[in-house]
Amino acid sequence: MTTQQLYEQIQYKKSFLCIGLDVDLDKIPPHLQQTKDPIFEFNKAIIDATHDLCVAYKPNTAFYEAYGIKGWRALEKTIQYINENYPALFTIADAKRGDIGNTSSMYAKAFFDDLNFDSVTVAPYMGKDSVEPFLQYKDKFTILLALTSNESSSEFQQLNLQETETELYKQVLKTSKTWKNASQLMYVVGATQAEYLEDIRKIVPDSFLLVPGVGAQGGSLLDVCKYGLNKKVGLLINSSRGILYASDQEDFADKSRIEALKLQREMQIIIEKL
Repeated sequence: MTTQQLYEQIQYKKSFLCIGLDVDLDKIPPHLQQTKDPIFEFNKAIIDATHDLCVAYKPNTAFYEAYGIKGWRALEKTIQYINENYPALFTIADAKRGDIGNTSSMYAKAFFDDLNFDSVTVAPYMGKDSVEPFLQYKDKFTILLALTSNESSSEFQQLNLQETETELYKQVLKTSKTWKNASQLMYVVGATQAEYLEDIRKIVPDSFLLVPGVGAQGGSLLDVCKYGLNKKVGLLINSSRGILYASDQEDFADKSRIEALKLQREMQIIIEKL
C-alpha cells in the first residue's frame, strides 16, 4: 500500500480511525470461549462489523504471543482474513521491534513477507542499522516510536540533549529523516502528548502519525487534530479497548460498531472542514 492509497481510503470513508485488535481472552464474550479459535472468532466479528468505519487495524502482537502458538496462529488467520476480504485496509503489526541489523532483517521478514502486514512499529533506540532493514521493503512502512503516551515516557524521550539543546524525541525525528528510504517512515505520537504535536509537525510535516491513547487513556481527538492534522490528514487515530469491549455479551460486535461509528462521525466533521 502507498500513502496515497491510504489517503484515498481516508477520503472515501471520511475516517482516519485505526482499531487496535488487542484481544484479552478474559474480556471476550463467554459464548466465544467455547469455539475452536476464540481470538480469531472475536477479531473476525469485530472486523466484519467495523471495516467500513476505519482505515486500519492494529493488532498488538503481545496479546497474541501471550497465548503461545495458538495466539500466533490466530494472529496469522486475522491478518490473512483482512487481506483477503478487505484488502484496502492498512494493517499495522504493533510489535515494537528493533535490534541489530541481521536480527531486524528477520523481524522484517516475519512481518512483511510471512504475515504480509503493511507496517510494523519499531523502537529507534539502537539507531539506523536497527531500522533500515525494515525500510528496504517497497510499499511497506516502519512506524517509529517518537513520543509515546505512557506515564514514564518523559524519563528518556523528553530529556534535553546538551549538544543539540533539543529534546531526545525531536532528535530522533530529525535523525530518522536522514536514513535510507526515510519516506517510508511513520511515527507513533501518543494522544496524551497532543500539545507537542505542533513542534512535531514542524519536523515531519508530511508524515503519517499513528496516535494511540484516544478514549480509554484519556487523549482528546480534537486536541490531536488541532495540532497534528496536515493537508492530507496525516493521522491514524487508534482506539482499542473503547471499541473492542463495548459489550461482553453476544451483541458485542454491534456495540463495537456503535462506538466506532461515534468516532467516525467526529472524524467526518473534521475532514469536511479541511
